[in-house]
Amino acid sequence: MFEPIRLLLPFMTGTALGALYFTGLWFTVRNLPDSGRPMALVFWSFMARASIAVTGFYAVMNGRWEQLAAALLGFLLMREILVRRLGRNIS
Repeated sequence: MFEPIRLLLPFMTGTALGALYFTGLWFTVRNLPDSGRPMALVFWSFMARASIAVTGFYAVMNGRWEQLAAALLGFLLMREILVRRLGRNIS
C-alpha cells in the first residue's frame, strides 16, 4: 500500500541536500574572482558537494525508488527556489 506520508522525510531531506548543494555552488562561484587557484576551488567544491549529495541520496533511498524520487523532487524544488531568490542579486 502506498502511503504518501512516508515520502515526507525523504522529500525534506532532498530539500536540505539541495539547499546545501546549490548554496555551496553559489558561494563557490562568488569567490572565484578572489581565488588564487580557481580550478582547485571549483574541483574541491564540486567533490565535496557531490559527495555529500550522493551519500545523502543513498542513505535516504533505503532501497526504495519511491524515496529516491521524493528526495530528487525536493532537491530540484530547492534548486528552483534558490535560482529565483539568488538569481535576482546578480552584481
